[in-house]
Amino acid sequence: MLRIAIQKSGRLHEDSLSLLKECGIKVRNGNGQLKSVASNFPLEVYFLRDDDIPQYVSDGVADVGIIGKNVFLEKEKDIRMVTELGFGQCRLSIAMPKSSPYQSFKDLAGKKIATSYPNLLRKFLEERKVPAEIHNISGSVEIAPGIGLADAICDLVSSGSTLFTNGLREVETILYSEAVLVNNRMAETGETGNLFRKLLFRIESVKNAANTKYIMLNVPNVNLDKIFNVLPGLKSPTVVPLAEEGWSSVQSVVKEDVFWEVIEKLKSLKAEGILVMPIEKMVL
Repeated sequence: MLRIAIQKSGRLHEDSLSLLKECGIKVRNGNGQLKSVASNFPLEVYFLRDDDIPQYVSDGVADVGIIGKNVFLEKEKDIRMVTELGFGQCRLSIAMPKSSPYQSFKDLAGKKIATSYPNLLRKFLEERKVPAEIHNISGSVEIAPGIGLADAICDLVSSGSTLFTNGLREVETILYSEAVLVNNRMAETGETGNLFRKLLFRIESVKNAANTKYIMLNVPNVNLDKIFNVLPGLKSPTVVPLAEEGWSSVQSVVKEDVFWEVIEKLKSLKAEGILVMPIEKMVL
């Protein structure tokens, strides 16, 4: 049985469960359960506080875990980051009251900074040789300047709406973070290792699909070579002759981050009837 720890609540909880579902793993999480066993895969799921997951994985209570990269780097436990998961994107930033003057990180010298991430903040300040006082607090960090506890804060930011509500503005970004899969050394040995590799294979297949689109298009044969240069696909595009002489149907896969640039090039090469479809899984 492979044991995985995920958030019991918070910003990564739903996406972690969705990832397992997309991997074909059925997990029930109701009535505040702290543990659940998958019905169709030898997987036991622990629902824990995000900050506790690194310790559980390091101690071998859980074999793998899903946490934010910020937590992985902050806790500095004896665990390994296996892969980024593509959800839960945010940033760890320093913010100050909107009325505070700020030109560069040097303006942080002598300031009191409240944070739940003292290790990451300390490294940031030490690397820049900025002497500042760190106040380690948990929860509601954004109110610290307003009640006179600190001059600035260092906290996670997604949309920035919480900072705006509390009269703060971002002045420095320390880290860009997202959900990551972590494990311990024993997770890759024996039968546990076999199960872990099966899970990782499914996760990578889901990730590959999320970053790509499947496209079909009709193109004049005289432009096929040029089309191939635009659409390399996984190995090479699939080409099927059409009933209309001199035309072919081309099928391929396009990465999400270059999708629109590729479409524009295809249109310039007289491609017609371009059909775009999402990919549920991609096994490489």
